Amino acid sequence: MTPISDLDRDRAVELVQQAYADGRLDPAELEIRLERALTATSSHELEPIVADLPGDELVRLESVGGRLTRTGDWQVPRRLHVDSEYGNVRLDLSQAHVPYARVDIELRLAYGRALIILPAGASANTDGVRTEWGRVTCKVPGRPRPGGLHVEVTGELPYGRLTIRTSRS
Repeated sequence: MTPISDLDRDRAVELVQQAYADGRLDPAELEIRLERALTATSSHELEPIVADLPGDELVRLESVGGRLTRTGDWQVPRRLHVDSEYGNVRLDLSQAHVPYARVDIELRLAYGRALIILPAGASANTDGVRTEWGRVTCKVPGRPRPGGLHVEVTGELPYGRLTIRTSRS
């Protein structure tokens, strides 16, 4: 049996809570799964708690010098990893299908720029972004709001720039 970390346990709790928020679990099932997740000591105990829950997919977008753009009506994954060496990234979530209350975006931008556009009422936390000579500009609230989308942005931007704002339309 493989021991689990606090991060693994927290991730399982988050998936169970998200499934409840999405209407996939009733209150009794939520309580049972949360108790099991919080008391699990091995991956063997944790896996069945989240095995039938969607939303933990990880989508990777990579580019060396080109542009990475997602706009319009696109399916936003629960977790998104973007790696761009020199190119520019534009993620417009304002008209996208976002079936989650929270989306995690991990950015790796050496020299490029990233623009994340959120729908009105959304929030974003950029505390997990590390820069050296880069810059982070967040023009949306940093704390989650009830009923609104919340985006957690992490990653490294040694010389890159990140801007997060709401849609102008």
